[in-house]
Amino acid sequence: MPPARSKADWAKLLPAEVFRILFEEDTEYACSSALLTEKRDGTFLCAACFQPLFDSRVKYESGTGWPSFWEALPGTVATKTDFKLGYPRTEYHCARCGGHQGHVFEDGPPPSGLRYCNNGLALVFVPRGEPLPELRG
Repeated sequence: MPPARSKADWAKLLPAEVFRILFEEDTEYACSSALLTEKRDGTFLCAACFQPLFDSRVKYESGTGWPSFWEALPGTVATKTDFKLGYPRTEYHCARCGGHQGHVFEDGPPPSGLRYCNNGLALVFVPRGEPLPELRG
């Protein structure tokens, strides 16, 4: 069940550009995220509620300009159909807080064939061995 925090509460808590991506479904510019080249072992978390979303072992270089993963951690993302560009795309959000992460496409590598194309500002990276932050909601 998503936390009870309101959109106004998230707006007060998060930097404006992060809020726009997570809760107004904005998109950052391609190749603008430092996480695009993050290659350390660890976990990628939702930048709003800190729910773990992706393990670094499923990150790959897609050539798209956004951090890409071929599999989300079980039960951590929810999807919906987005028609913002005039055709259907599968948008995904953090299943815990509803924060918009990006879109999932069926052009990824094996074994899933999926590409979770993620906004870097929607994520926080925690290197393996470091404690994960406490979930917030």
